[in-house]
Amino acid sequence: MTTRPAPNPVRLDTPVQFLKGIGERRAEALSRLGIRTARDLLWHLPHRYVDASTLTPLAKAELGHEVACVGRVVAKGVLPTRRGLRIFHAVLRDDSGLLECVWPGQPFLDRTIAIGQTLLVSGPVRFYHGRQLAPREYVILADPDRGEDPIGAGKVLPVYPATEGLSHKIIRSLIDRHLDGLIALTDDPLPEQLRRELALAPLREALRAVHRPVSLDQAEQGRRRLAFDELLDLQLMLIRARTLAKRQRSGVAFSIKRDLTTRLKDNLPWQLTDDQHRALREISTDMTAPERMHRLLMGDVGTGKTVVALFAMLLALENDFQAAFMAPTELLVEQHGATLEKLLEPLQLKPELLLGRQAQAEKAAVRKRLASGQARLAVGTHALLQEGVSFRRLGLVVIDEQHRFGVEQRAALIGKGAAPDVLLLTATPIPRSLALTLYGDLDVSTLRTKPPGRGSVRTAVRNSRQREHVLDFVRSQCERGRQGYVVLPVIDETERADLRAASTMVQTLAARWPELQVGLVHGRMKTDERDEVMRRFRGNELHVLVATTVIEVGIDVPNATVMLVEHPDRFGLAQLHQLRGRIGRGAEESYCILLTDGPVPDRLHGFAATQDGFKIAEMDLAERGMGDLIGARQSGGFELRHARLPDDTDLLSRARELATSLIGADPALQRRDNQRLRERAVARYPRAVELFRVG
Repeated sequence: MTTRPAPNPVRLDTPVQFLKGIGERRAEALSRLGIRTARDLLWHLPHRYVDASTLTPLAKAELGHEVACVGRVVAKGVLPTRRGLRIFHAVLRDDSGLLECVWPGQPFLDRTIAIGQTLLVSGPVRFYHGRQLAPREYVILADPDRGEDPIGAGKVLPVYPATEGLSHKIIRSLIDRHLDGLIALTDDPLPEQLRRELALAPLREALRAVHRPVSLDQAEQGRRRLAFDELLDLQLMLIRARTLAKRQRSGVAFSIKRDLTTRLKDNLPWQLTDDQHRALREISTDMTAPERMHRLLMGDVGTGKTVVALFAMLLALENDFQAAFMAPTELLVEQHGATLEKLLEPLQLKPELLLGRQAQAEKAAVRKRLASGQARLAVGTHALLQEGVSFRRLGLVVIDEQHRFGVEQRAALIGKGAAPDVLLLTATPIPRSLALTLYGDLDVSTLRTKPPGRGSVRTAVRNSRQREHVLDFVRSQCERGRQGYVVLPVIDETERADLRAASTMVQTLAARWPELQVGLVHGRMKTDERDEVMRRFRGNELHVLVATTVIEVGIDVPNATVMLVEHPDRFGLAQLHQLRGRIGRGAEESYCILLTDGPVPDRLHGFAATQDGFKIAEMDLAERGMGDLIGARQSGGFELRHARLPDDTDLLSRARELATSLIGADPALQRRDNQRLRERAVARYPRAVELFRVG
């Protein structure tokens, strides 16, 4: 194929294939990294730096610690286990000594890693037939067969995200080759006075600092400047969307009639918490305003989100409107239906359930009652979205576990009404910095405190030497009439030979405890089969439920008072908190036991010391970053490339202040057809497309 001549002169929007040293083949590989133009290449930043002064000598890599080391490969090979798993081993040497690295289930690395190469490896150090490092990441820094020299002492080396066919070394050389010319083409959008106020570097300095740093401090200063630009773009988009939405979406101005809502409050068997009162005031203010409500109710596990949502639904009902409550699973719908039915009984009201597994005649009857208005409050799964479902006068839509639904699904339910208010619920606590990033276009209410009458949960960390004692404790709880969970990270042992698996554990416990009924639930089971097992557990037909993380949301069993989590180091802290939330839902004291095989990481001690989900979310965000927390990508959120939360919370606050003032002062930014802002935002943030639809 003939390559067209390069455009002359090179611009930032020049296709990357026309830059010297790239061509069509490399351009195709670069496109897998999102690099399609010269601008993309310039903004393809290192994801880490190697500084010889900060590395851990191989001989000083301690058990239970995360380390980063550099060493030369002196031996390697693939060793099979008795269970059939093939493990790639490589022995590294530096001036301090030797360290063995292991990659279970990755024998193909034998074709990539060669003796004589210099490797950067990072990951946890464990004990298994000796001291071993299990790399989460490795980078080939130098290969003598290609004439490459290893990193020198004190040198700061940028390491770039790479892809098949393009190593980080090739990408580094391409960027270095074009860096000066591309930097000269950039314009700084921030005025000098604003940069001085924010203590930020000029854009050209920042780009040079991240690609060619003299020190790690210099690279960090450059990154912070680029992070501010990114956060400012994001906040401009979010606040613009929020401004447009409030201005253009007229809704129903409900009246406070103090009829159904007051009767519910008088009949509650407990007192509302201060957090619930505050959330209700915020929701009532929204619903009585002429603009449509679009609010997120964010609550820690067991803080009473459902009751708050019920008050909002009753406000719609007492104004002669209907309300719809959608949850992601039939088990959750049944659970919510039972809770709402009990609370509504004194009011002579009953929720109408709509489920996919209902008989056609039953579903047709429910649809008829919803269309006529006879059914005033509907609770259902995706079945509410079906074409034949209509409402006479839908005034409020409540969506539970909203991140489990796609944008189109949420919009489909909202579209069942003329202009219904919207209340989104999430049981995943989110730090304020992340909430402003994920949900900056929404109003947010927060529940932290739990209603009275909930039992406390004691969390303990134990090691493998105490396994027998821990298992005896779980059995003793069941013998007292309680129930328990045993949670594992994998379903089958073939997934990871070094981890206990759910499918094996259920057999082990059933043989160990023949007097107890032990069940199994995991994500590969069919939905109906999984729900049936959970119903049996909820009905106390099963004493112990062996499970994977499929239970972290959606099962409420007040009689379950003990949870054993195997290999807790394989879970994120926020995920562990969601799992722990399955117990302590009754009046009895409950126990969460984290059972480790090796040394206990500090992170688990920190988790055991608090039950504050928002504090744990901050810890998780600091540990794993925004991309992993609550599945930000899956929920339609933003993948920040340069900003790091919570470290950059100060930059986020300043960016939000600046964006708010700019949006208020510049009508052009408020127009729906603001093409420049749209292009910048959509290029960086997946959810931008949705946000630009508002109004």
